[in-house]
Amino acid sequence: MAPDILADPETDPTATYAVEPALVRRLTARVTCAARPEHRITHSPFGGAPLASLPLSTPQDVVVAVDAARAAQRGWARTPFELRERILLRYHDLVLDRQAQLLDLVQLESGKTRRQAFEELADVALVARHYARRGAHYLRPRRRAGVFPLLTQAVEHHLPKGVVGIVAPWNYPLTLAVSDAIPALMAGNAIVLRPDLQSSLTALQAVALLTEAGLPESVLQVVLGDGPSVGQAVVDHADYVCYTGSTATGRRVAASAAARLVGCSLELGGKNSMYIADDADIGLAVDGAIRACFSSAGQLCVSMERLLLHERIAAEFTERFVTAARSLRLGAELAYGNDMGSLVDAGQLRRVSAHVEDARAKGAQVLAGGRARPDLGPYFYEPTVLTGVTAAMDVRDEETFGPVVSLYPVGSDDEATRLANDTDYGLNAAVYTRDIPRGRRIAAALQAGTVNINDGYAAAWGSTAAPMGGMKASGLGRRHGIEGITKYTESQTVAAQRLLPIAPFAGMGEEAFTGLFTRALRVLKAAGRA
Repeated sequence: MAPDILADPETDPTATYAVEPALVRRLTARVTCAARPEHRITHSPFGGAPLASLPLSTPQDVVVAVDAARAAQRGWARTPFELRERILLRYHDLVLDRQAQLLDLVQLESGKTRRQAFEELADVALVARHYARRGAHYLRPRRRAGVFPLLTQAVEHHLPKGVVGIVAPWNYPLTLAVSDAIPALMAGNAIVLRPDLQSSLTALQAVALLTEAGLPESVLQVVLGDGPSVGQAVVDHADYVCYTGSTATGRRVAASAAARLVGCSLELGGKNSMYIADDADIGLAVDGAIRACFSSAGQLCVSMERLLLHERIAAEFTERFVTAARSLRLGAELAYGNDMGSLVDAGQLRRVSAHVEDARAKGAQVLAGGRARPDLGPYFYEPTVLTGVTAAMDVRDEETFGPVVSLYPVGSDDEATRLANDTDYGLNAAVYTRDIPRGRRIAAALQAGTVNINDGYAAAWGSTAAPMGGMKASGLGRRHGIEGITKYTESQTVAAQRLLPIAPFAGMGEEAFTGLFTRALRVLKAAGRA
């Protein structure tokens, strides 16, 4: 672990919090808040120990932050792409170099294992490198066909939106704090970031490394507070909103943005399905399903909550999967070695327990898990496998967001597709098959923004050149790829007309002009012009 992260009660009997107070003071110094703000104490899922006392911003502080960001954005937008690229590449290196400290903070705030915390660190490095290398290319001015060849010259430009408001959740404290900010910054925007209070230290450390990499401090403002007041204030004042969280809150964010006629991107809930086809490599599928269902204790929007098993392999897969789930190592150490960590808080524990108990009471069988583990920590819950789940049970259609997966036998690819699509959500899906063309045919029929073949989520998530996002109630817009940066811009067309106007000229009458225009349209069509 990083030496400056944890307080040591043995050497400092006055240590009250798990994280060094000096580190907290350094990180929170850049929070926009009043001179004497209210404070909130956060707690670690590992044992419930108090982590830090954090200063709270107010809605008026958000206005101050937006105004400061807007003033800084004008200069940042004039910064050459080459300088922005160098900053992001330095950031890439700093994230990798300082990973011990970042991993400690991610674990302490989210409760996940160290290997699963590293997924976030790798994601941020991938995103930083991708947009450093490709951002200028994505946004370069492009010639477009004009009304008439040669006479009309049209150029498409991408201008920054201005101030982008990012409202981030707790479950991926590093990734969701900065991986959306990176392309927005590369596009010339300023940022006002409101991380969830539970994950504020990780977000602040990520921002501190951006500053160390060369980003002007005023370009990225941070406010801390709850969603209904401070988060809503960000939505109410930013020029574009990026929100990740629940579908219910996402609908309210979309309504608020629509009322102001500003854009938004939303990554929301999911009820994701993995189909194990009859020709799948069972060992590979079991390992992949374990990762996809129980990484981050299931608190991952793209994790799998439904396993659709072809009836020819259902018995073998179930036996091996249940054995693997029962064998997972649970623990809270800030070190590599555990397979699953903790739920984040008492609310998540109540939701997971309620879904399992409702299913059990209505006839579902619990093949593995199904109980809390207070001996390991206040919010630990065992990896849980259910079968016999019906539409009468909450777990069938509601997002659990915990380490609970339901098994469903199916008789064909078509039946698997129908069941996978039988949900209001459409975020992520997966197919295991030895026949990749077959997997692609199945994927094309699935109503999900990303589909992984022979992987649960990392293949699509890690492909930062390709878009990622949800269909149906799982959201609007995409992160990653060209869409992940152009969404933070306004498209502008500049068209220059040369030599002749698009109007009657040299004394030509209107009828003669329209006749000439008609003949020109026919010629262009015959020539194959678009």
